Amino acid sequence: MYEHNHCSCESCSCSNDENKDSGRLKTELYLSIAFLIIGVLAQRLFQFPQIIIGILFGLSVILSGWRVFIEGIKSFIKFNIDETTLMSIAVIAAFFLGEYLEAALVAILYNLGEALEDRAVENSRQNIEKLAEIRSDTARRMAHGKEEIVSAETVSIGETILVNPYERIPLDGTVISGISSVNTSALTGESEPMDAIEGTTVLSGMMNEQGPLTIKVTSDFQNSAATRIIAMVESASARKGKAEKLITRFAQIYTPIVIAMAVLLMVVPPLLGLGEFRTWLYRALIFLVASCPCSLVISIPLGFYAGIGGASKNGVLIKGGKFLEALSRTSAVVFDKTGTLTHGELQVSKINILGNISKENLLKTAASIEQYSAHPAAKAVLKFAGDIDFYDVENAAEIPGHGVKGEIEGKEVLCGRRSLLEKNNIDLNSAETASVYISVDGKLEGSLELNDTLKEDANEGIKALKNININRIVMLTGDNEKSAQEVAENCGITEFHSGLLPEQKVELMEEIRKESGKTVFVGDGINDAPVLAASDCGVAMGLGTDAAIEACDVVLTLDKPSKLAPSIKFAKRAMKVIRFNIIFALTVKAVVLVLAAMGLAPMWLAVFADVGVCIIAVINSTRILKFKL
Repeated sequence: MYEHNHCSCESCSCSNDENKDSGRLKTELYLSIAFLIIGVLAQRLFQFPQIIIGILFGLSVILSGWRVFIEGIKSFIKFNIDETTLMSIAVIAAFFLGEYLEAALVAILYNLGEALEDRAVENSRQNIEKLAEIRSDTARRMAHGKEEIVSAETVSIGETILVNPYERIPLDGTVISGISSVNTSALTGESEPMDAIEGTTVLSGMMNEQGPLTIKVTSDFQNSAATRIIAMVESASARKGKAEKLITRFAQIYTPIVIAMAVLLMVVPPLLGLGEFRTWLYRALIFLVASCPCSLVISIPLGFYAGIGGASKNGVLIKGGKFLEALSRTSAVVFDKTGTLTHGELQVSKINILGNISKENLLKTAASIEQYSAHPAAKAVLKFAGDIDFYDVENAAEIPGHGVKGEIEGKEVLCGRRSLLEKNNIDLNSAETASVYISVDGKLEGSLELNDTLKEDANEGIKALKNININRIVMLTGDNEKSAQEVAENCGITEFHSGLLPEQKVELMEEIRKESGKTVFVGDGINDAPVLAASDCGVAMGLGTDAAIEACDVVLTLDKPSKLAPSIKFAKRAMKVIRFNIIFALTVKAVVLVLAAMGLAPMWLAVFADVGVCIIAVINSTRILKFKL
């Protein structure tokens, strides 16, 4: 885990050591430049003896390049030829060829480039590490009417904590007293505050901006939102995208090849009588410096790292580079319905009488039976019935996936899906499609229609996807066709499939992937976990169930469908920067390598092709951190 901005070393000694190292490096660089200038003046103006000029330039080379030489020798001994090896060979050979100025310039420019590059990478890393600041490590625990400040890790589920104004909420929980406004931007990227009253669910990392809140803890420290977000962003850097893996493999193959080409460039032309060995040796050294692949090896992973960090600041948690890449290449989007496009809270919208029973008795019968079920449909019926007196029910039994049966006043009552009544040979020919059917003693008496309310931004979210050329948008749901059609029409989706079990959703997902290419699935519930895992990129809405968060590849911390299209646009922009870096680096290197082989590239241009291109690519990558959704 990222730690807060403190050092575990006594008296912050590691921080002091870093400052000392930084100061020493600057001093060495300044002295190196000074010796270079004195050497140029001694050579050009005062015409000092060659031995003194050699010493001055030699001191410049040693001061700015000794670390590179040590690393280069270590790499060479291990047969791990990298940019330090290439630079060491080029600088040392140029010096012994009498090209003192060129040798010193290469060493200084490389040293300067490394310093600028390290600074850019460090700035990027610090931007991402700031994410750790959303987590409070202490909590105000309330016990026996007293308040005590304790480590947040020691607070258990069910305990009560107090959060004062302008303090971060340390643990997930439910407000049990107090009224306040809560800033959620650290988690969701949204600037609009959320009202917090009794019963409101709040998450760790949110900032209390008004009155004190008393909160009952519902998740321990390790499973609270802020800790899970930090852990996801940390682990994301270990998951490489295709471009990252390609560059790593490319560098491993490319470096030995360019060394072999440099050797051939140095040896073959003199043997063919095309010039002096010294001339071609110098060209080969320039070729080696220009060929160094560090601009690709450093800037490409940094681009993915910046993409993941930049997205997290905007409330989008991407679990790895390959998922940033997959999101950017989205061809089709598949939505779950309940809890994703809708609020996930069913409501009774209509009571249909199909027999000789009153509405009151039908509702009372349904509620009496449904009290023995934990299904969302049963909860909706009970909520609609309110404080109604139940009938006495005997032999009640829930039939998973179908409904409930029992006996009321000696009569068998079935309450549930159409399939439950059909299995018991109840005639349903006259019944319209509904959510819950009720039969008494083998006769259909009525039905209840349940509807889930559409999220306010669902229609906006679908339009936004169409505006970025996502032409295939599909909805999959386990609900009945009538309910699915109503939701699809209201939010602008033309293709939907209803009445699906989790395994059927997975089968349909695989078909859509084959037909449409890269496919994103968006869901939030436990039954979405299999299809989230089966998609090219699974997106979980909100910090909901642990199963969905674990199975998904991207988390939209703000539970809004309208966040998906901006997330895809963000991924496309990030990948555009990464691809530009690849093309830019390869193009510059190819041009300079050709010029070097022809003797038209001076050593400083070779250094630019390596260090200069690397700095430009790194700075370009860090721009991603500033992108907004």
